[in-house]
Amino acid sequence: MTETQQDLNTQIRQVSHEIRNHLSICDMYSQILKKHIEKEGLKNDSINNALNCIQKSIQIISTNVLDLKSINSNHPQILDFKNTVIKSVEMSKAYISDKNIEFDTFIKNSANINVDENRFISCIINIIKNGIEAIDIKGKISIIGEVKEGAAILKISNNGKPIPPNKREEIFKQGYTTKQSGSGLGLHICKKYLESQNATISLTKSTKSETRFEITIPIC
Repeated sequence: MTETQQDLNTQIRQVSHEIRNHLSICDMYSQILKKHIEKEGLKNDSINNALNCIQKSIQIISTNVLDLKSINSNHPQILDFKNTVIKSVEMSKAYISDKNIEFDTFIKNSANINVDENRFISCIINIIKNGIEAIDIKGKISIIGEVKEGAAILKISNNGKPIPPNKREEIFKQGYTTKQSGSGLGLHICKKYLESQNATISLTKSTKSETRFEITIPIC
């Protein structure tokens, strides 16, 4: 290893350490807020959902920070497919902002899947977020899941702007983006994460009325 590589590795470790320290602070205060709300007997589903989303987002960021420090930071565990998808959908709603977007979620049945929870959830959120951004003001996000033939299948659709036919082969490539402020990493990372968990992702449809992504993952 060269001196430059050693310096870079040291810097990565230092930055990762500082990020994780501040994430811990955010997590601690979100837990304090939850305890105060419970102590006061306040019931506010929106606030509780927001705090749960913050805590899960902190965990996802922490996982990404670990990627900087380790080549293999994948931590699979047995999870319920339906519950994991529903958790992801609820977190995704934070991106709606001032848009009028309807969510239609139907998970037909469920089974156990063996995945890294933070990575799997981050992929679902990324796809839904892209769908929200494809919708101008008013639209619909559809999430349909089912288990059949030894696999859990998740279809995520939106009725926003379609992906041009000549670009559909490029969307999973690193650096490809249609957004002015996009990095072109989102779908590329999703594909990488899912493949590391024996799952697949594909664009199965993109018309004026619907753009649909499909994730398939083996069940336990």
